Amino acid sequence: MQNHFDLFHLPQRYTLDMAQLDAAYREVQATVHPDKFVQAGDAEKRVAMQWAIRANEAYQTLKKPLKRASYLCELNGVDLQSESNTSMPAAFLMQQMEWREAFDDARQAGDDAALEALETQVRAALKAQLEAAGVALDAGNFPQAAQIVRTCMFLEKFMADITAYAD
Repeated sequence: MQNHFDLFHLPQRYTLDMAQLDAAYREVQATVHPDKFVQAGDAEKRVAMQWAIRANEAYQTLKKPLKRASYLCELNGVDLQSESNTSMPAAFLMQQMEWREAFDDARQAGDDAALEALETQVRAALKAQLEAAGVALDAGNFPQAAQIVRTCMFLEKFMADITAYAD
C-alpha cells in the first residue's frame, strides 16, 4: 500500500510546498470523487468512496505539521511511544511546571491577560519545536525528531487546555 506522500506524488520529507499538496489533493479528489461514479456499479462506487476517504485522511495528515512529523517518524520505523515514553529533557520539564503554575494562577485569578500571554508563549514554543522537528526529520535524524515530536504533543495539548478554558 502506498504511503500518503506517494499518493500525492510528493517527496517524503517534512518540508512541503503546501500549494503543491493542495493541488495534488484536488487532482486525486477529482479522479475519485463519488460524484463521478453515480452511474457506476456498487463495487466501483465503494472503491471510489474508499479512495476519497483515504485521500482526505492523507491530506489532513500531511497538511498539519505535527501530524506530518508523527507520520514521518512512523514511516521511518520510529515508534513515538507517546503513551509509554514520557521522558523529557529536564529544562523542558521545568518550563512545563512553570507554565502549569502560571496557568493555574491565571485561572484562579480570572486573569485573561495572563492567559493570553501564556498562550502566546506556548504557541511560540510549539512553533519553534515544530521547526526543530522538521530540521531533524529532513536530516534523517528520526530518533531525535521523535523526542521533539513528543514535546510538541505536550505543547499542543497544553494549548488546547488553555483555549478550552478561555472559551
